[in-house]
Amino acid sequence: MNHIPRTRTVVSCALLVTALGAAVTACGSDGDPTSATPYDAADMISFNGPTEAGKRADPDKPLEVAVKDEGRITDVTARDSTGRYVTGELAADGSRWHSTSPLAANAHYTVTVSVEDDDGAPGRKVLAFDTSKPTAQKRLAVKFGPDAGQYGVGQPITAQLDQPVKDKAQRAIVERGLRVDSVPAVQGSWYWVSDKELHYRPKEYWPAHATITAHSNLDGVRISDRLWGGASKALKITTGDRIEAVTDAATHQLTYYLNGKSINVIPITTGKPGWDTRNGIKVVLEKQYYVRMRGVTVGISEGTSDSYDLPVYYATRVTWSGEYVHAAPWSVGSQGSANVSHGCTGMSTANAEWFYNHIHPGDIVSVVNSGGHQMEPFGNGFGDWNVDWKKWREGSALTNDAQNAQSSPDAVRLQPTAV
Repeated sequence: MNHIPRTRTVVSCALLVTALGAAVTACGSDGDPTSATPYDAADMISFNGPTEAGKRADPDKPLEVAVKDEGRITDVTARDSTGRYVTGELAADGSRWHSTSPLAANAHYTVTVSVEDDDGAPGRKVLAFDTSKPTAQKRLAVKFGPDAGQYGVGQPITAQLDQPVKDKAQRAIVERGLRVDSVPAVQGSWYWVSDKELHYRPKEYWPAHATITAHSNLDGVRISDRLWGGASKALKITTGDRIEAVTDAATHQLTYYLNGKSINVIPITTGKPGWDTRNGIKVVLEKQYYVRMRGVTVGISEGTSDSYDLPVYYATRVTWSGEYVHAAPWSVGSQGSANVSHGCTGMSTANAEWFYNHIHPGDIVSVVNSGGHQMEPFGNGFGDWNVDWKKWREGSALTNDAQNAQSSPDAVRLQPTAV
């Protein structure tokens, strides 16, 4: 084989060390064959990709690499021109390797195969090939949310799919292709809210002043016989200070925390019996200087004792069904002592203006000690933080998969593992 001369070189080097002593450094690593420059292992391996010019590989078929003679495979790295790695499994005896994740269609791949012979001398071969275009016409597009910008530390990342994905194996392919990274790095996971919607959040809130990016690696990836991944626009957001507002319905006070420190305590009123404010963690959805609030929007008939139609100012929205933190000058006499609202958190106009100017979309608003039910996890805003981490992880199609934990690029590299 073509690496035999290299073995002779190692032996000669060892003899030279014995004879000259002082020339040890000239021979390198005491004659260790594994320290030598890898030899060309072309005649030692075989692989099932195309070798003829102009031929393209079928992306539906797994990639396979094997050793022809003595020796073994020590590592295989396969990735396309966009940097996407292919997962794979390496036989325990090093005789073969095969891919375990689908190849992308219409992509250029580079495969680096590392081997060693019976003496431990390292060899290497770099292979390259292209895959054919997908035959299916349907493409899955992903829209990440929210819009680019700065948000509070409670803001989840969302992924809206333009077509439903129900099969768990197909969901796993989709989820592996959706990447979220943050600086500083945190552990996080996707949760399938529905067949067309996923949410991503860390185990704890995002760090303050973090940079978060989300992108899809699904372009050209086969999801099913009739569906392939399409191109999607990446998203970048940042977080500001860690801001949390805790509303205690029993003490009738809202405490505003900035980076863990209480800086303001505001007298408030929350929902009265029968209209109790939801307990739990909510995320600020939007802010509106003026909102017209009408009882009919929450099922109160006009002309009844509970009916209302009011102009409301400095309104911070926390649910899509109409729960706000807002100015309520009509209830100042009850603020700090009684709950008299229809579910919103009311405060004086001056306090509401202060709160409005110091709260942002993505910030946390929690309610404790209310008689209301728990905030919905999904569908009425962002109640994602009311799902404990264990249950959240169960909502992933990659439960116990390393993709749920953000790591360094080297750790994330989908390299072969022994089986």
